[in-house]
Amino acid sequence: MHKTVFKGAATAIITPFKNGKVDYEAFGRLIEWQISSGISAIVAAGTTGEGSTLTDSEHREVIRFCVEKAAGRVPIIAGTGSNDTAYAIDLTKFACDAGADAMLLVTPYYNKATQKGLIESFTAVADISAKPVILYNVPSRTGCNIAPATAKILSQHENIAGIKEASGNISQVAEIAQLCGDDLDIYSGNDDQILPVLSLGGKGVISVLSNLMPAETEKICRDFFEGRFDDALKAQLKYLPLINALFSEVNPIPAKAAMAAMGYGENELRLPLTEIEPEHKEKLFKLMKEQGLIRPEKEIC
Repeated sequence: MHKTVFKGAATAIITPFKNGKVDYEAFGRLIEWQISSGISAIVAAGTTGEGSTLTDSEHREVIRFCVEKAAGRVPIIAGTGSNDTAYAIDLTKFACDAGADAMLLVTPYYNKATQKGLIESFTAVADISAKPVILYNVPSRTGCNIAPATAKILSQHENIAGIKEASGNISQVAEIAQLCGDDLDIYSGNDDQILPVLSLGGKGVISVLSNLMPAETEKICRDFFEGRFDDALKAQLKYLPLINALFSEVNPIPAKAAMAAMGYGENELRLPLTEIEPEHKEKLFKLMKEQGLIRPEKEIC
């Protein structure tokens, strides 16, 4: 039986930038707020953390910083996946040595892979990892899907503990659950599908929404696990407009604007990502005001 990395909500945390560099002051405050709000885990240098445009040294320092800041209070899951398996292996070795509690491995992007290639690539990384591995399936970004039969094979590896399912295909999630059972923990990779995935036996969510609302996102999971299904459903539906606004443009463009408005760093991204369009920002900020996340009088600029 594998070890469950976390149960509940994990924040796919943004990486704040200032003047082209990682803003560790804002980053540290954000990590502290997340932990004090009761989040179950933090994912560092993932998609939302703009891991793909961090330099190699920045990527490693972001992981190390998160581990040291968390100081064992919550699991830190390091984004160490790559389309270059050799690089993913090297980064995974570093993250293990740095004290990360688990790895998040995205499917190879651009060069993609056959299902055989996915099995061999993920296995190669899991073989050298001293910590559990969570697979990350997000075909809309990578052009590569982990088929349920492939997930079944990978679930037999002692180091492969879970999968972040962001395909948006609930039928596929159901098939993975049926095939893998207790051998693979399933996490929703989409905030609008937390409850559907939990209802299929999922262990939680790796969330963008929880950057803004860590306690509330965590509570959706806790309410479900503790049998308060109506409360969980009400919250899932209540936050749906805000969730949709956070994905009105490619993630993390809206999330960066939201967190800057809440005082966690600048609204600064790295190309090819650009700042959120005014009409999307206006709608996002309106919804944030309704949830009490920013003051009604705050300027939208």
